[in-house]
Amino acid sequence: MRKDGKLQGKYIGGSVYKNVITHLIIPQVSPSEKFLAACAAGKWVVTPEYVVDSVRNGSWLPEPTYEVAISTGSSAVFHPTRQWREKVATGRMTGAFQGWRVLLIVQDPSRRAMFKRLLKAGKAEVYKCPPPSYISITHVMAKPITENSESHNAPCYPVSHIVQHLFQGSHLDINFNIMKNGFLDVDFSNLETELKRYVIKKEGRPRLCFLEFLGYHDPYRPHSQTTATDFSNVGSMIECGLFAEALDSIRSAVFPGLLPPATYLISFLQHAQQGNATPVFLTALHEFLSILLITNPPWLGLSAVKKYYIQVLQCPQCKNGLWPFLETAIRYCLSNSATCHPLPGPALPTLIHFNRDILALCLKIFQGELHCITSRGFLQGTPSPSSSSSSSLLYRTFWTVWERSTLLSHAVKQLAQLLTQTAMVDYAGKDENLHLADILLDLLSVLVEFWYQQHFKLNQILVDKGFKDLSEYLALMSQDASPAVLVKLVDRVHSSRFRLVMADAMFRNLCCRSGCTLGDEPLSLKKLVLSYLPALGSLAQTPSNAPPRTGLTSHSCAGGGNSCRNQDSLGKETSTEKENIPKGLHRVNAAGETLLHRACKRNQVDTLLQILALPDTDVNVRDHAGWTPLHEACNHGSTECVKALLQHRPAPVLNNQVGGVSPLHDALLNGHMDIAKMLLEHGGSALFRQTDEDGRVPLDLVSAAAQREELLRSAQVGDSALRNAPIEVLNLPLLEAGACLLAHLIYSYLVERGPPSHTSPSNQLHNLGYKLVRALQRHSLQEVTLGWTDQWAVRLVEDVETLLELSKGQNQDLVPPAVKECKAENTRFLMQILEDLRCRGEALRADMW
Repeated sequence: MRKDGKLQGKYIGGSVYKNVITHLIIPQVSPSEKFLAACAAGKWVVTPEYVVDSVRNGSWLPEPTYEVAISTGSSAVFHPTRQWREKVATGRMTGAFQGWRVLLIVQDPSRRAMFKRLLKAGKAEVYKCPPPSYISITHVMAKPITENSESHNAPCYPVSHIVQHLFQGSHLDINFNIMKNGFLDVDFSNLETELKRYVIKKEGRPRLCFLEFLGYHDPYRPHSQTTATDFSNVGSMIECGLFAEALDSIRSAVFPGLLPPATYLISFLQHAQQGNATPVFLTALHEFLSILLITNPPWLGLSAVKKYYIQVLQCPQCKNGLWPFLETAIRYCLSNSATCHPLPGPALPTLIHFNRDILALCLKIFQGELHCITSRGFLQGTPSPSSSSSSSLLYRTFWTVWERSTLLSHAVKQLAQLLTQTAMVDYAGKDENLHLADILLDLLSVLVEFWYQQHFKLNQILVDKGFKDLSEYLALMSQDASPAVLVKLVDRVHSSRFRLVMADAMFRNLCCRSGCTLGDEPLSLKKLVLSYLPALGSLAQTPSNAPPRTGLTSHSCAGGGNSCRNQDSLGKETSTEKENIPKGLHRVNAAGETLLHRACKRNQVDTLLQILALPDTDVNVRDHAGWTPLHEACNHGSTECVKALLQHRPAPVLNNQVGGVSPLHDALLNGHMDIAKMLLEHGGSALFRQTDEDGRVPLDLVSAAAQREELLRSAQVGDSALRNAPIEVLNLPLLEAGACLLAHLIYSYLVERGPPSHTSPSNQLHNLGYKLVRALQRHSLQEVTLGWTDQWAVRLVEDVETLLELSKGQNQDLVPPAVKECKAENTRFLMQILEDLRCRGEALRADMW
């Protein structure tokens, strides 16, 4: 702030220190370039209250009262900038580094420039290697320190010496550590540890709680009325075909700890499956099994009780286990002849409802097991023993011993396939009263929650892969379902964790039908905003009479690492796509560059077009440094590649920045005017508003007036094209379905994996969200997460960065005009969710002030 008369001044923004400033306005001590440089130069560093109170006073107030200070934990207060300011003001020194002749050896150019500005602010003379022969170097400062940096005839220091020199006389630990990849080595490992604890605590909560099972009795605490029961006459009645009488004989003899012979129940089930049983007998048998489950729940008993239920609940004729029994019941309800053995046909309504009731009964068994495994930790705060889960009916039914490390086992894949078939029957209005799809949906939710609870603490990568495989498989299996059915499937999921998987699968399904490809990187808030939101435009512009596209592919939809290939209508594998895959497509080099990056660097447009034609190509994929293919093409002057990328749908994101460098910055910094004009013709004048780390907008990089005029004309062309872009929704039902699914997806993601929220000012110093915002305001995402191994923690930081960008309006152009103008209910609701995200980001930013 440079004062220029009564209550007048000039604001100088940006993150870079400018020597012309007289005052730095900052709420508290900060390990930033501007603070340290102002301290070294002897400038006034005051709090924002200085400006506020001066406005109230009507004139600038004396600064000492508002000078930034640090409490030492007692009544003493330390002013970190005062000693240098007083020395400079009295003329004893010109700066904190007066007389220093520094040989600065820093590899990163941008970091070297920052160190140079800081040292020069303190009046040091800075030289690069090798220094002039007539200069006597007093300090060598290197990052990193090597044998070469120590070979000069001067003391060699790490860059931390700058901070140590500024505050060495304070006898106060300000916790300024040295940053691993830049100016200050701030140790963010503790932040990663805190995020890990946050994730474990949040993910460990059971999503499905069945408190009704708290009243079930332990079968090994016998009921007082239990007596010895003679079942010999029951066998005789069954042999004589008196099934109803035999069932009545044992109904009154069911007590906790007393189980009738399994052979009798098997006979009852076999009689029911033959189709000759009366509706009264079927109802009585279901009631008897329900009572047996209440009095002798298998999840509370020992292995003998579980074996009893496994023996009873299987096909009485084939005896292949519980899952084939359940599959047969489902297929009979669907009038599907592909059962383990022929059943009475056509399907009898009474037998259909009996099979549905048996499925509901088995679902209750699995819910009880999940409750038993998770309730101990939920109610008492301690984990349940793993032995109880390893021998559970859930594992025995849906996973073999060799499949337990994958969510998508053979039985789970069959259940997912039957679920989509059942949904198309139930939710299409043909027989919704059966509610079979709801039962299967609840069953799959239990399986997802159970498998997750067993693995999330042991192997996060395994869990991510399991969820990704299931999502892709569900998307593949639901290709023939209508958008309305897909929405109902997601609406009726009770588990927020499974709803996240299901919503992702169904949204990807809709995008595939409209020809829009989505990347296969892990789900994150950034992906939802930068990739899923623009995809709504493709849904809106898909003609309503256009045939749905097929060929949804998956890179890993089969568990255990098996590939899922496309199949034609005859079920035969096709190798067409495999033949079209360019060599080296999935190879990533040491810099994290994909074949797409490398093709853009070399202007190999044929290879680029071949990659873009493949399904699931992520046009915005980033390398380890954060650069996208568009960045590389703009940097290397690959004009044809830029043209191909801009014509691709979905179009690449034009406002991605790495270290403040956008694709437009990249093109202009390297003198590629033709590429810069193409970018502006697609993105309009909004691209001019982006600033780099030095606070420069793209036009600041062009000195020639003629070139500036050319860029302005190109931006006008882009603005006109954006204004005239079609806003008519050609397929409102598809857009409404997509908006509903995306709303579910964003909401479920925030519930399941969302970053920590803001807190009250009194607790903000200990709040994790506050710490994340502070870290991102001072450092880039790459600097904060450098060296982190926990990818969930990395995505949390990335999510906070996305919220902050939304609060600044940086991604407002990602919503297609047709979607913005749509007044339909689901689309308007989605727009409100986006507004809530923006407000959430503003709340995080408000914590800083």
